[in-house]
Amino acid sequence: MAKAFASQGDLEDKKTSFTEIGDGLWAFTAEGDPNSGVIIGDESVMVIEAQATPRLAQKVIEEIRRVTDKPISHLVLTHYHAVRVLGASAYGAEQIIMSDTARAMVAERGQEDWDSEFQRFPRLFQGHESIPGLTWPTTTFSDAMTVYLGKRRVDIMHLGRAHTAGDAVGWVPDQGVMFSGDIVEYHSACYCGDGHFADWGDTLDAIAAFQPDAIAPGRGDALVGEEIVTAAIETTRDFVESTYRPAARVAARGGSLRDAWDAVRAACDPKFADFAIYEHCLPFNVARAWDEARGIDTPRIWTAQRDLEMWEALQG
Repeated sequence: MAKAFASQGDLEDKKTSFTEIGDGLWAFTAEGDPNSGVIIGDESVMVIEAQATPRLAQKVIEEIRRVTDKPISHLVLTHYHAVRVLGASAYGAEQIIMSDTARAMVAERGQEDWDSEFQRFPRLFQGHESIPGLTWPTTTFSDAMTVYLGKRRVDIMHLGRAHTAGDAVGWVPDQGVMFSGDIVEYHSACYCGDGHFADWGDTLDAIAAFQPDAIAPGRGDALVGEEIVTAAIETTRDFVESTYRPAARVAARGGSLRDAWDAVRAACDPKFADFAIYEHCLPFNVARAWDEARGIDTPRIWTAQRDLEMWEALQG
């Protein structure tokens, strides 16, 4: 292969940050690696996104313990991807929350996704031997649910399909803060390999309608203030549209997947080539955009073997 597969060549640990984005609300970020969110209530703590392994989850827990000794009672998983959920056991949370759709995706493709992501990004699976198995929720919801951490209210909602079919967000109304999962990214490529391009923009509109004062995105820096929040939402929108539209035009005229690859690169490279994990995501994004443009609504399951074949066809 001309390029190291996915992120197998990305071996350098990232600098982590723990940023307060509201009163008792924190974003754990890591230079484009997966983020986690922390919501401190009156008597306990909610964590949003588990990290990929219990060892990596300990980095989040260490930061939490610097600001509170309250127990971690709730863990919210915004979607099913392995790098988000397999560290769940480290937190000891009594409640693990997912949308109904996300749980169904664990059942349908969770093991395949684990095998696939482990191959794509080995650095994120430090301590993988301590993962006890697939992560299953204790609690699911369809459209929305509310958790009270004492007086602090957290609304957990499915606002629409985007990064996956089952994406959830967390909204803390007393501070106007949104935990967006991978629906919103900041200076990091959107991974669209399991996404829904046609719906993503509407879901971004739904987030924007809350007029958040701050967002903890799925990847990239914490976003505090109207200007940077708006910029992140609109850049995410531009990334998704700039990926899908060229692929859709090629599909409409009967061109090939390789033609779609060339067209998407021409549209995206000038704007996004310096974004984190850009080269990693691009082949998966083009393959999914190509499928959706040809009428395949449910993303095909990525397996370790399919990953390699697709990468060789496009990045090889």
